[in-house]
Amino acid sequence: MSKVKINKLSDKEKREMGILTWPIWEKEISRFSWTYSENEQCYIIDGEFTIETDEGNFSASAGDFVIFKKGLSCVWDIRKHVKKYYNFS
Repeated sequence: MSKVKINKLSDKEKREMGILTWPIWEKEISRFSWTYSENEQCYIIDGEFTIETDEGNFSASAGDFVIFKKGLSCVWDIRKHVKKYYNFS
């Protein structure tokens, strides 16, 4: 089972999940390593990036809903300034 999942949400799903009440994180064009100590759900408001993992590379951009599973080690390659709503669980 993949530790990265990317899909699209309807406006109804976004409302039901309360995504617009989540904190916002922003990051400039950059490249860095990251390991997730918790599960993260995020909705990409703006930007483009690739997550490089042992399972392969995953690309996301504005409008994508992304889940990063606890224990994932990856490299973020941000190609366009990222702005996202996020929630840890």
